[in-house]
Amino acid sequence: MSQRILNTAKQTPAPTQRHHPSPPQPPPKLGRRAAAAAAIAIAAAPALLSVSPASSKAQEAEAAAEAAPPCLAELPVTAKAFLDVSIGGEPAGRITVGLFGDAAPAGASRFLSLVTGVGYRRKEFVKIVPGYVQHSGVVSYPAIPAVTDRLAAEAEAVRARCGAGAVHAAAGAVSIVVRDPSLPPPKPKLVARGGKLEVEEEQAGVVPNGTEFVVTTEAAPELDASAVLVGRVLDGMDVVAKIAAVPTVRDNTGSPYFRVAKLIGDKRAVVAERGFNRPYTKILVTNCGVLS
Repeated sequence: MSQRILNTAKQTPAPTQRHHPSPPQPPPKLGRRAAAAAAIAIAAAPALLSVSPASSKAQEAEAAAEAAPPCLAELPVTAKAFLDVSIGGEPAGRITVGLFGDAAPAGASRFLSLVTGVGYRRKEFVKIVPGYVQHSGVVSYPAIPAVTDRLAAEAEAVRARCGAGAVHAAAGAVSIVVRDPSLPPPKPKLVARGGKLEVEEEQAGVVPNGTEFVVTTEAAPELDASAVLVGRVLDGMDVVAKIAAVPTVRDNTGSPYFRVAKLIGDKRAVVAERGFNRPYTKILVTNCGVLS
């Protein structure tokens, strides 16, 4: 009978093995295309991390607020008028104007009176410049100081309400010209009257009579000092764009001869300047009136 022999000797524990950290492996080599892609991703990472959805929405809202013409959009429209336009004898379309009878009662009333009857009918657009197109108005109307002064006062009131540079801050503004910025300042002259010499001011050129109007094609803050806002284009900006695209007489105000003539007050320079930027093709208001 076999006997099982037990081993009573103490078993020595197996020696513990220490694990030494393996040396770091070098990064795998990348090909040229992979390296270029990685470099682009690393360079773009800060820009991507810095733009959050909230900040992008805030920027979009801020840009929209800057683009919107607050004064032009907020002024209430109290009446509507229309202008049918032809270019070179061909119908170009209709411009519908909303008038601001509350903000500029004298200007809106003046415009309404000129679109009825024979006022603006068969009259031309005479000036096309970057920023706006200008209608000749009714040349036969005299310049009445009481009327033009009231329109100028309304221009000041609208400018104070809207803020500097904000009246004509976008396309579609319709305004009546109350001052001509191209005219030189009046010059004093001596006049013999009743056996006495008196000093009077002589104005070279034609002073606006409060019938010429402009329609902006983009922001034109320079008009804030020379025109009173009376309304805005409700429909027909495509017609205004057609007018603005008509070729015009070259503006020669940069000529040294012209500048000298203007400086010394030569009336011929004033006459010549009125011909600059004039369209080669006749642009007429064929019909106009009030819309109900």
